[in-house]
Amino acid sequence: MNYGMFSPEGNLAVHGIVLYHKAIESPWLVVYKNLCDLADANPDMFGEATDTEVRDCVYGAIGADKRGECFYV
Repeated sequence: MNYGMFSPEGNLAVHGIVLYHKAIESPWLVVYKNLCDLADANPDMFGEATDTEVRDCVYGAIGADKRGECFYV
């Protein structure tokens, strides 16, 4: 489970977001907002949650790519 975060704690936090949103099939925009909330909640620890690499990993992990959702929000 590597989402491109800078720490194991960051990857674990993002993994929780992925598991939750994958289970309820959230739209990409909702998942992206959750990543933004994570980054804003603790910028020193999770600031990279909105980096392109992290977003790209999460986008694929939740299946938004297969649903044809627009990556760019």
